[in-house]
Amino acid sequence: MTTFKRDFSFNQDIIGVVARNVRKYRKMAGITQEQLAIDIGVSNDFLRRFETTFGKEGMSLNTLYKISIVLNIPMDKFFIE
Repeated sequence: MTTFKRDFSFNQDIIGVVARNVRKYRKMAGITQEQLAIDIGVSNDFLRRFETTFGKEGMSLNTLYKISIVLNIPMDKFFIE
């Protein structure tokens, strides 16, 4: 069986896209960083750093899932540029 390298275009800033969308949907829901942090079980400082550094802090999939539940936003919406 022959295998070959396929070409895909990956957004190198996808975590930044997620961070901006977390902030956008959080604000649309009228929830503060502090309240969202409490709801998902992370520190307010962690959430602040994630949003303000546009994802340079990184975030687990589990944490993003919790955010999607709290904000009532399907997870795929966080990945839309």
